[in-house]
Amino acid sequence: MTTTALKEWDAQCQLLTTGDLSVLVRKGGIEEKQGDFQVEHRSFLLYPTFLHQNPVELRPEFKPLLRTDPAPGQVQVPALAEVIAVHRVEDESRLPALEDMQALTLGALERRFAYRGKPWVHVLVLRVRPLVTPLTLPETEAMLGCVSWVPLEDMEVQAGEAVIPEEELTQRAAAIAQAIS
Repeated sequence: MTTTALKEWDAQCQLLTTGDLSVLVRKGGIEEKQGDFQVEHRSFLLYPTFLHQNPVELRPEFKPLLRTDPAPGQVQVPALAEVIAVHRVEDESRLPALEDMQALTLGALERRFAYRGKPWVHVLVLRVRPLVTPLTLPETEAMLGCVSWVPLEDMEVQAGEAVIPEEELTQRAAAIAQAIS
């Protein structure tokens, strides 16, 4: 039973769902509770958003993934994500080590790190399992706004196999932990 989705740039959702990446770097939206992103859920649906996708902040090799919303007014939910590791990075000098492990440019990481004068970011390592039948939900008023977490009605979803084999995911998680320690 899943009742929550995490809004993330569509391009990053594509990368996570194909297994090209397994890491998100998060700071939070302008409407977050207390202004900070928190890892409130360990399992959630990916909610691709087209709002605020910024080509300047996406690494060049991922820019071809940028697209306009194919179904305005609807949310096409591709996958279930499970958090396998969370790191709070409070040392900006660790950010360059993350650059090749996620989708954002170093400049974007630095801007997120410094956002609102609060020097930190969360790094999430995710196990992603595409939905057997992707969901298409009507985008309601309650889903709008610059927030990370979107409550959904209780729903049963069936997720397939993880896009990254467990051994490889464990190696990726260890590489992240080493890079930021």
